[in-house]
Amino acid sequence: MTEAADRRIVSMWFPRLASDRILRAHPVEGPFAVTIKRDNAERIHCLNAAAEAEGLSRGMSFADARAFCPQLVSRPADPEAEARFLSALRRHATGWCPWVGLDGADGLVLDATGSLHLWEGAEGLLTRMRDWAQGAGICLQMGIAHSRGAAWGLARFGRPGDGLADLPIEALRLDHSDVVALQRLGLRDVAGLQAMRRGPLARRLGRQVLMRLDQLTGDLPEPVAPQAEPPHFGTRLTLPDPIGLRDDLRAAIARLLGPLCAKLKAHEMGARQLSATMRRVDRGSQQIALRLAVPMRDEAAILPLFDLRLDEVDAGFGIDQVRLVASQVEHLPARQIGGLAEGGDKLGVLISRLGTRLSLGSVQHFAQGDSHVPELGFAVMPAGLECDDAGDAPRPARRPRPVRLFDPEPVEADGCVPPRGFLWRGARVVAGQAEGPERLTHEWWRADALGRAGLRDYWRVETADGRRLWLFHAPQRMEWFVQGEFA
Repeated sequence: MTEAADRRIVSMWFPRLASDRILRAHPVEGPFAVTIKRDNAERIHCLNAAAEAEGLSRGMSFADARAFCPQLVSRPADPEAEARFLSALRRHATGWCPWVGLDGADGLVLDATGSLHLWEGAEGLLTRMRDWAQGAGICLQMGIAHSRGAAWGLARFGRPGDGLADLPIEALRLDHSDVVALQRLGLRDVAGLQAMRRGPLARRLGRQVLMRLDQLTGDLPEPVAPQAEPPHFGTRLTLPDPIGLRDDLRAAIARLLGPLCAKLKAHEMGARQLSATMRRVDRGSQQIALRLAVPMRDEAAILPLFDLRLDEVDAGFGIDQVRLVASQVEHLPARQIGGLAEGGDKLGVLISRLGTRLSLGSVQHFAQGDSHVPELGFAVMPAGLECDDAGDAPRPARRPRPVRLFDPEPVEADGCVPPRGFLWRGARVVAGQAEGPERLTHEWWRADALGRAGLRDYWRVETADGRRLWLFHAPQRMEWFVQGEFA
């Protein structure tokens, strides 16, 4: 208990995280709210002090909020941007103590036990945090206690002079159902809960309530897990004397590629985009960006790609710093050298070399498309873009498709079943065995004409001379077409 009492945990709560993030970049005078779609309705996700003064609250329907406050300005919520903003706040908080972790979607928790002497005690640390938040335009509420649960409750529900016993039941981090059950028992604060007998309380509500109470008082330890910093794939070389020759620049990039590729290999990652920034002595800079067709971390294969772009560098009066960063990386697990894997690596290097000269957008390939319409069953895309990056994975065809596919060619034939003979490409064709039909419907959700082509009944027809054709009948137009040929 003595060790737990010596701990000092700080809880930082940002009650207006979403609105503060937007207002810092685009200030708004007057009521402001951030909306989010929930339960098929736009609702208030976060709001500033001016909006609260107008009587608005979180969870309120946006339509009702506009009726109460016509001058309300709103922006849609961006949960991913809010998470990045909170992560940036966490990195800044490591300047006060190194043990900082995330606490929900709008809070941080710090174990400042060994860092308080650097800030002249707890009050000095809280004062610096409060001054920083006020200068940054961020609403911040804080609590400091000997346990994480107590710090959390003081930050969100504490008032000046309150002790742990004065905190309301909501400060125990319980589910809403447990809070309602305790309130029905007449319990409103922690003091009333502590006066209850633990056995009957556990039998009626479960051990969750007692666990949260013990975490609040510090009888049950609760660790603070610091958030791990994501790896930064970048290296930098500062030169004692400026350089400007092409060979010197190549040697500098080669020297940076070694540690960068080693770090990529250690994390089983591969670079998809690299940028080399050269800083000149006149404080100007020039950048060479490489987009790779496949993830790569082989310095012997990457360095020749930079050779193709070094002639574009204008060194001016000299370059005194070179920085190399892998701005886009992908997972690249280790694999055995040799065999079929080398062929894929060589193809990726070839595409990357061509893309460096012509841009990756000029090197294209065919990929499967997510459509049952044969004309839309493939897509032409840059060679460095995989099909999964372009959209949903293609749906496999339930029946075989021809190896040769061409635009539908009209056939002179009648009826709804494959004809015994028909004219195609100016010649008479005698049909034999036919297999089908396979009905493909139109894709009504597409805006182009192919998506609205109508119904098609496809048949595989074997001709007298041994050819196997792919015919379809359009019932709406009562016409026959040949669209492919099987091997």
